[in-house]
Amino acid sequence: MLSDVILNNVNIVTEDEVFLGSIQLKDGFIKRVNKGKSSIPRSIDCNEDYLIPGLVELHTDNLERHLKPRPGVNWPINNALTAHDGELASAGITTVFDALRVGSINRDGVHRYDKYARETATSINNLSKDKSFKIDHFIHLRAEICSENLIQELEEFNDQDKVKIVSLMDHTPGQRQFRDVSQFKVYLSGKFGLSESQIQQHFSYLKDLQKMFGKKHKIETIKFSKRLNAVLASHDDTTISDVEESCSQGINLAEFPTTLEAATKCKSSNIKIIMGAPNLVRGGSHSGNVSAQSLIDKDLLDILSSDYVPSSLMMAAIMWGIKSNNLPKSIAAVTANPCKVTGLNDRGMIKEGLKADLVRLSIKKDLPIIRKVWASGREVA
Repeated sequence: MLSDVILNNVNIVTEDEVFLGSIQLKDGFIKRVNKGKSSIPRSIDCNEDYLIPGLVELHTDNLERHLKPRPGVNWPINNALTAHDGELASAGITTVFDALRVGSINRDGVHRYDKYARETATSINNLSKDKSFKIDHFIHLRAEICSENLIQELEEFNDQDKVKIVSLMDHTPGQRQFRDVSQFKVYLSGKFGLSESQIQQHFSYLKDLQKMFGKKHKIETIKFSKRLNAVLASHDDTTISDVEESCSQGINLAEFPTTLEAATKCKSSNIKIIMGAPNLVRGGSHSGNVSAQSLIDKDLLDILSSDYVPSSLMMAAIMWGIKSNNLPKSIAAVTANPCKVTGLNDRGMIKEGLKADLVRLSIKKDLPIIRKVWASGREVA
């Protein structure tokens, strides 16, 4: 049984407003929220820091960095997972959808993508059951259409695996994220050290895979997401036709649209838009695609994701909130909105009866300083 925690003299950020008040936590849930300072004894004086819901991360590649800290180096899975979990907790993230690629490439003599999702998901599930994690973990399967073994790898998952998101990924050179193939070349040469001839060989193989399996892989992935009742997401929508295809497939979440026209079409089609927090922090996309700020300026952005830098999620939300003078809206993009699109109705807002997933922070010269993080009422960072 968790003891009561009372936080007093704290600026509470809700979906609608920011107010000075107090909050009482009991048995892992929010018991009471009051406006104004409390006189209840044994409360914690927060010195007018901010209190927000714990951040909810829908798409992060951070785990892959822990699993493979260097090219050719495989780290023990459980060690990688607990390190990843602790890093996210320290960044104020209390719920994560761990992005795992399904769809390996084994026959390409230039660049392989080894299968790892099933084994990693099993470890995530086991560590969750053993209460070894600080925060809540769900599964986001990134289904790579342009691969050899996608269908076989999807079939290894079932409704016991907490798969909540399935995204359709197609990294065939010359379209979507890599419509400008020069950006793909920079990525492959920088991360994997491939030569120009190796890159061209790899591109040819990927294009062959798309021709052989692309249509079938899309159809089977859509069936799989429906069978598991998972949110189906698109990835890197670039053209109007990309979004129209997403609509026909029943997609309701668009990850990282690459152009303003695609984002505008998503909005008019009631498809929620998620963009990378690093894009906002850096002032633009590292791939040369549309900036997150451009979407914010046109009221097109619904959700932020830390993508490959966990700390960027809080940074970007605070930057957005300060610049727009609307902290409730920017915080909702990393808390309430991700919960709504994935059906997590027990968290993401500071309301009585919801999970006590909370972050206490101060803001110094526009920089968020995380003071404490609670997950289900337990202090985890």
